[in-house]
Amino acid sequence: MSDSGVMSGAGVPDVAVIIVSYKSARLTIDALRSVAAERATPGLSIRAVVVDNASGDMPEIAQAVAANHWDSWVALIAAPRNGGFAYGNNLALERAYAHARPDYVYFLNPDTQVRTGAIVSLVRFLEQRPEVGIAGSTLEGHDGSDWPIAFRFPTLFSEIDTGLSFWLVTRVLHRWSVAVPMESVPQRVDWVAGASMMVRAAVLEAIGSLDENYFLYFEEPDFCYRAVRAGFSTWYVPASRVMHIGGQSTKVQSMIGPRPERLPHWWFESRRRYFVLRFGTVRAMLIDVVAALAVAAGLLKRILLGRRRTAVSHYIRDLLRHSVLWPANRDIPPLRTFVPTGVDQASTLSPKPRP
Repeated sequence: MSDSGVMSGAGVPDVAVIIVSYKSARLTIDALRSVAAERATPGLSIRAVVVDNASGDMPEIAQAVAANHWDSWVALIAAPRNGGFAYGNNLALERAYAHARPDYVYFLNPDTQVRTGAIVSLVRFLEQRPEVGIAGSTLEGHDGSDWPIAFRFPTLFSEIDTGLSFWLVTRVLHRWSVAVPMESVPQRVDWVAGASMMVRAAVLEAIGSLDENYFLYFEEPDFCYRAVRAGFSTWYVPASRVMHIGGQSTKVQSMIGPRPERLPHWWFESRRRYFVLRFGTVRAMLIDVVAALAVAAGLLKRILLGRRRTAVSHYIRDLLRHSVLWPANRDIPPLRTFVPTGVDQASTLSPKPRP
């Protein structure tokens, strides 16, 4: 091991950085520039695969790669269609593994910039803790403000808390709140944001990668939950810092804010898939009913306080429309993911939805 805690010599860890871009060419180039600076880290090999999800940005990205002489370590893929976040990541994984089996895969959003030491900090942590499968960074805003947050898995109680949005309820149900403020020390968590998430190769070989049935959102908690079931833990590593602008590719902002926007249909479809796979059809139906009632109560509270505009537009209508309550919404396709060559694919299949 070197002084930095990373193996050196023939055992240099190989990190494959995966970036999926959609109408984010300039941000992707800035992200690559920050990764390029990290390639000078001794005892660490870093390469990257960039996928443009059929947004037409590839010529601009390719021009920047050539102009900066990044060709030797950056591979580019123009996806034939926009199949979603997981789809793009899996295209990149296939290319990364075709070159060589990486020791670690680092999922990085295009609207990020890794700070000095961000990548090596995650590698060092995983090298020192072989039982850990996934590690995530602390994020900071474009203005340098801290966003030290990791997450718990969504549950019935977190749906109640989010729907009611009442401080007293939040205080009672704080153990189930999805977003969890982190301390300045490494902590075990349920899941971390895919904006900066490093995964041990052994995890991908045990459970497969991100599920392409999620167009966007809920793929990270689903992936981390599958990892937990396979015996791999997830940790938050504050020594790794990454600037994240947020919402630049998806244009979907937080549900919490002065004027939240209506959520797209695929957000509700992803939510439905997560709850059915995690809790089964019957319990997912119960969660939908309780969630709708909680949101209705929260909306009534906002109306009485004159804050109706702070509610997500058409949330109850959209939730019920995409709910598993309706027989037409109970067809849950099996896991669709990338499985490294030589791995028994049968072992990576997700459990069938519970009845």
